Amino acid sequence: MKLALVTDAWLPQVNGVVTTLVELVREMEGLGHQVVVIHPGLFKTRPCPGYAGIDLAVRPAKALARQLDEMAPDVVHLATEGPLGWAARRYCLQRKLAFTTAFHTRFPEILKAALKIPLWLGYAVFRHFHRPSSGVLVPTPSVLHMLHARGFKNLRSWTHGVDMQLFSYKESPEVYAPLGILARPVSLFVGRVSYEKNIDAFLKLDVPGTKVVCGVGPLETQLRERYPHVRWLGLLPRDELAQVYAAADVFVMPSQSETFGLVMLESMASGTPVAAYPVEGPLEVVGSPAQGGVLEKDLSTGWYSALTVPRHEARARAMAFSWAYASLLFLGHLVPARQGKVLDPVAIARSAVT
Repeated sequence: MKLALVTDAWLPQVNGVVTTLVELVREMEGLGHQVVVIHPGLFKTRPCPGYAGIDLAVRPAKALARQLDEMAPDVVHLATEGPLGWAARRYCLQRKLAFTTAFHTRFPEILKAALKIPLWLGYAVFRHFHRPSSGVLVPTPSVLHMLHARGFKNLRSWTHGVDMQLFSYKESPEVYAPLGILARPVSLFVGRVSYEKNIDAFLKLDVPGTKVVCGVGPLETQLRERYPHVRWLGLLPRDELAQVYAAADVFVMPSQSETFGLVMLESMASGTPVAAYPVEGPLEVVGSPAQGGVLEKDLSTGWYSALTVPRHEARARAMAFSWAYASLLFLGHLVPARQGKVLDPVAIARSAVT
């Protein structure tokens, strides 16, 4: 099967969407499928306004159409709602090609926080984007229900996974050499230092030990100035990031607008329990009732309680998620691009591994 994966989020960007898509491509290719990723690096780009570190394709429609014409894909999946996603949507509608989409990020909340765009308007635009999709893949049941209540159609349950070998289990927190010996407990946040992450709730916590932040984003400069005692690591290669997770005593997820929260899985795989709010994302990832950490409306209370969660329980919760299973779910939701074609991607996947 030949899949065109169109995404505005791709390497060298570092975020949960990119990690998800990279792992998905790896699994798909391992099953014998051909995946062509159409990403911003193939086009002229410019920085996303107000969101440093993310480059967007500029007027990609003609070049994208040439690439899709040459490829003649069996399946088209639009992973994001940026310029490439919109251009591919238009291409498919003009040629009467069916396609699927995904809802990875709650951008209406980001637009509200960054640009004061009302939520209703943001969701109206996104609802319009996804309306012709044959299946909108959503990573958690709670986000699926939220989108359904906002009028989205053709919603499909999906999930994500975690690399259990890269993020290997550590029975007790280790020392991350570049940071040296830190005052314990070590509290960690990994993710975009941006509006939607509510990172202030983490940085303001009045708790003992050391706070560590791994990530970059539009709020990084001002937060570094306001919180000089926090250890700021910026972006790290994945293998080093795994060491940072393993060096922490507790991972704090302050965001209240996650569609999933892949970083929580990576932390739990390393044995580091999570403290988070009982909201969409953590409810599915950490569990309800919580298994890989603690979910509390008071983040400080959750932090103290998370320190008592055995590390092996956090690891066990992460083991419930796998990229192999997530990829088979993804395959099952795909549709043939052209009428009259029959597509059974699950059967193709099974034949590839037997």
